[in-house]
Amino acid sequence: MKFIDEATITVQSGDGGRGCLSFRREKFVPRGGPDGGDGGKGGDVVLVTSHRKRTLQQFRFKRQFKAANGGHGQGSQKTGRNGADLILEIPPGTLILDADTGMLITDMARADERFILARGGRGGLGNTRFKSSTNRAPRHAQPGEPGTCLKIKLELKLLADVGIIGLPNAGKSTLVRAISAARPKTADYPFTTLNPHLGVVRTEWAEPFVVADIPGLIDGAHQGAGLGHRFLKHIERTRILVHLIDADGIDPEQPLAALETVNRELALYKASLGGKPQIVVLSKMDRPGAEQKAACFRNALPDREILLISAQNAEGLDQLKSKITQLLDSE
Repeated sequence: MKFIDEATITVQSGDGGRGCLSFRREKFVPRGGPDGGDGGKGGDVVLVTSHRKRTLQQFRFKRQFKAANGGHGQGSQKTGRNGADLILEIPPGTLILDADTGMLITDMARADERFILARGGRGGLGNTRFKSSTNRAPRHAQPGEPGTCLKIKLELKLLADVGIIGLPNAGKSTLVRAISAARPKTADYPFTTLNPHLGVVRTEWAEPFVVADIPGLIDGAHQGAGLGHRFLKHIERTRILVHLIDADGIDPEQPLAALETVNRELALYKASLGGKPQIVVLSKMDRPGAEQKAACFRNALPDREILLISAQNAEGLDQLKSKITQLLDSE
């Protein structure tokens, strides 16, 4: 169920600014003393986990990152400014590895974690610092320390943002194929999908997200019927659910039967699954008679937003992706 996304990048913290070699020059003061200020500290490279990031796509084309250098010291004992830190946002669940040795540097599993990956170089001391009773005119100042350069590998073991659930043959695999580059097996019979498939969905208006095609659930799944506990466990790890219902298979006498069956199994397996955000979607709207059956479903659930799609004809898919990104970004 884990989607592994990888990127290798080079990061460098900022160099420290050099100390200043300067002597005070004032009118009527023939022997002004040293007044060189210290250099500023170089910026750190800091990793921060954020739910705003769901993949490592930002590192596909840019692979070199450097924090700002510290400013140089100046006369009149003016200290150089500190270099700005470089903040890199990454998704929760990212492993940080040394690219050369493969050794784990840190595992950033939770949101809002912060880790200083490379500390900026220390600023050099100005000549004022070297003044003493025996050396009243020091002609020495320190250079700043160089920053640290690291080549790291980011490995994202990402659990799917979105789980697509429903009865067998509801069109889950077809939907994943239509909105991502994943190619799960599709066929016109139940239990085509025997393992979850993950796909990355990219849009022009939001951060990419990962969908999982969860194999079909049937009555009694919480007790192991069908493919049972294996896939209910996977659903626990998703952030939101897309509940896909075959519009062509709706019984006008019991239009909510498919919805209620799957939701009952979720709640019986674990109460928290029943409260997970859920988007209800009627699929296969290209089939003859689907419009009338969809109307029956909507009439039976008047207070709920119902999305209508046809993965075969790409109808309603942009609306669905927009709804998913809105829900993910609002969490």
